[in-house]
Amino acid sequence: MLSNEDSDRLEAACSETVGQALRSIVYFTEDDFDQVHLKDYLSAEADIAAFVDNEREGFHRVSTHEGSELGRYEYTIRRFERGYLVRVISNSKGVFVTTNPLPIEEFDELASAVERVMKTWNE
Repeated sequence: MLSNEDSDRLEAACSETVGQALRSIVYFTEDDFDQVHLKDYLSAEADIAAFVDNEREGFHRVSTHEGSELGRYEYTIRRFERGYLVRVISNSKGVFVTTNPLPIEEFDELASAVERVMKTWNE
């Protein structure tokens, strides 16, 4: 999936942006996924595949929003009882990052950091 270098860059960008609030990072495509980062205190047995399947729906949803009066799709944020999930999709690649609770403004910074790293994968 991702090279070690790309994984390291993605993890560094997320860590620099949200610090200790970072819980996990998952890179995914239509066919596969790779867990890039997982905090020690989280279960490695969690059903990541179910989350990935749900977030893959975004590949199709992004295209339905093209030309919307709302503008270009940027990212999706989901709020859960104990944290957040931020998903960024670019072409046929996606990344979702889970965090502990943060001020809402920090999610713009996180999504921008992920998007900057993803743009380098297309070069």
